Amino acid sequence: MSRGRPQKVADLIQRELADLLSHEVRDPRVGMVTLTSVDVAPDLSHAKVFFTILDKSRQADTTKALQRAAGFLRSQLSHRMSMYTTPELRFVYDESVERGDRLSRLIDSVTTPKR
Repeated sequence: MSRGRPQKVADLIQRELADLLSHEVRDPRVGMVTLTSVDVAPDLSHAKVFFTILDKSRQADTTKALQRAAGFLRSQLSHRMSMYTTPELRFVYDESVERGDRLSRLIDSVTTPKR
């Protein structure tokens, strides 16, 4: 099954951004960020980067810090990736992990052990 160019670019962006965030970004508000996925537009002009953090209370600060670093990260990506243009980055907090955990706890609370 072919994954297509946008998906391959998204995977590469996710790997490179994870490396850049851990080694190059010095903003303390970024902290322990986990990139969960990247969605790239079919024309490769925009990329939506989904992330999670351990401390939900710092979500707004982390989102602002990532958006502020987006230009730097895009320029670093352009040096690492050999593409005609580098997609514009938009960071979005990924609530799917929390939602999945909440649903799992609800299911566990409803099911009763059989004896």
